[in-house]
Amino acid sequence: MIGYLKGKIISKKPTRLLLDVNGVGYVVNITIPTFEKLGNEKEETSLHTYLHVKEDSLTLYGFSSEPEKKIFELLISISGIGPKLAQSILSGIQTAELIEAIRTANLNRIVAVPGIGKKTGERLIIELRDKVSSLASEEMESVAPSFTIMNDAVKALVNLGYNQKTAENSIRKILDGKPDATIEELIKDALSYLNK
Repeated sequence: MIGYLKGKIISKKPTRLLLDVNGVGYVVNITIPTFEKLGNEKEETSLHTYLHVKEDSLTLYGFSSEPEKKIFELLISISGIGPKLAQSILSGIQTAELIEAIRTANLNRIVAVPGIGKKTGERLIIELRDKVSSLASEEMESVAPSFTIMNDAVKALVNLGYNQKTAENSIRKILDGKPDATIEELIKDALSYLNK
C-alpha cells in the first residue's frame, strides 16, 4: 500500500498530478483544495495517498493533509460512494466544512455540494456523524474559527441575494489574502469584489 509520496511536480491539473519520485512518475488523482496548495512545476511536494485497488486497475489518490485523506476513506466506506465521487465531493467543499456540516446535520450545506443528492446527504449524516467527531483534531480546531466566520459571511451574502457558490468563492478568495479578516471586513470586501 502506498500511503505517502514525496517528489517533484512534473505537471499538474486541478484533478490530476504527475509526480516524479526518484525517477518514477506517479499519476495521482487530487482534489481541488489539494491542487490549490501545490507549488509550481519542478517544485518538491508531498502528499498523503490512498491506493484504490480494482481487478483491472490501481489508482492513486493524493491529499495535502491527513484529515482530508481520512474523510475520503470515510466517504468511500458508504455504499454508493466510490473514489471518483469522493474526490468530486472533496473538490466541492473544504474538509473542515464538510466535517462540520456532517457533525451538525446541516443537510442543506451537504446537498449544495455537486454530486450529493438528498438521500446520499442523509446517509452521510447518519453513517458518519459519530465517526467525524473523532476527526475534529487539532488541525480541524485550528481552522474551525475561520470556517465559522466564513460560513457566517456566506450566509450574510446569501441573505443579500447572492448565489451560494458565488458567495463562497468570493469569501474564499478574500480569506486567502487576509486569513485573519473579521466578519465585517469579509462582508465589506466581498461586496466590493462582487459589485466590480
